[in-house]
Amino acid sequence: MYLVKNPSLLKKVFPSLLWKVNTKEKELYLTFDDGPHPEITPWVLDVLDQFDAKATFFCVGKNVEQFPKVYNEILRRGHTVGNHTQNHLNGWKTPTKEYVKDTELCAQAVESKLFRPPYGKIKTTQIKRLKKDYKIVMWSVISADFDKNIVPEECVNIVIQNADYGNIIVFHDSEKAETNMRYALPKVLNHFTQIGWKFKALV
Repeated sequence: MYLVKNPSLLKKVFPSLLWKVNTKEKELYLTFDDGPHPEITPWVLDVLDQFDAKATFFCVGKNVEQFPKVYNEILRRGHTVGNHTQNHLNGWKTPTKEYVKDTELCAQAVESKLFRPPYGKIKTTQIKRLKKDYKIVMWSVISADFDKNIVPEECVNIVIQNADYGNIIVFHDSEKAETNMRYALPKVLNHFTQIGWKFKALV
């Protein structure tokens, strides 16, 4: 179960987490979770280039270690990166000490003060510990590209219908999300670019 748009109540309960960027400009913040991937991530980078768009990639440490050239290419093209744990851990199912240790292990490969919990699942004890060292980034809109039960067109509609000023949008540069993401990403970029919006990276 997931919500494509996070309710305002969550933002009030967890105000220390970043849910959106406060701006009155026509700016959106694309993020990609779970990479880098040797084929999918380079494709994403090429599409972003076509629209002069910047994004933030929340990388799994073990994937960075396996595909360092792809990771370095993300940085070379002017995008930003964030920590997504070393082994894509579910915070709700992981003791805090182990979770923090796994995050620190990822930090050896991913130099960033940005952190996103895999699945968006993180305990208050983990937040308390990690917010000392990281800006914990959640999201405003999730494209649902990972959901095998929806058609690609629905991913496009989810983002277009829900995205607003300063929103943080989630896609995935992963095999599970590939079919929906490859269809939806260019259409989302084209739609918002045509009406004067800019895509920026989180810092």
